[in-house]
Amino acid sequence: MRTKGSTNLSLLFAALAAILFTASGCKVSYSFSGADVPAEAKTFSVEYFKVTAPLANPVYPQKITERLKDQINTSTRLELVKSNGDLQYSGTITQYNVLPVAITGNETAGSNRFTITIKVNYINTFDEKKNFERDFTMTRDFPATQSLTEVETGLIEAINNQLAIDIFNASLGNW
Repeated sequence: MRTKGSTNLSLLFAALAAILFTASGCKVSYSFSGADVPAEAKTFSVEYFKVTAPLANPVYPQKITERLKDQINTSTRLELVKSNGDLQYSGTITQYNVLPVAITGNETAGSNRFTITIKVNYINTFDEKKNFERDFTMTRDFPATQSLTEVETGLIEAINNQLAIDIFNASLGNW
């Protein structure tokens, strides 16, 4: 004997199944990271970042290029190719400097701010409305009692982690 409640539940399941069956013909993009990757996209490429910042560490372009590749590679199903990917990243390191930020009573720096800015060019070959050229800036402060060379490796790692996330979210984030 069926109750009114079980009949309604059966109808609900049937309606949901019909909706899912109908929608299965549509292209849907998905990922576990919340990325909005076009369903047609299979590849991505990241050009080696150029440098215009006069004081940039010579190994920095390689570090940010590799960190961005890792971010996209681990957050999407896309395959990395050398050039002309379905999704393309390139850019220029435009700022790489240290400035005093906290002046003490005797007019010396109490801390310094390390700043990196990257101008990123993103091309989505399937949807040009999503293309952009945009600056991404990240800073980290460190004690003035330390030199940049003493803390640079750790600061670069922290900055690159956040820059890679910010670039990923701007290009593929589905927020």
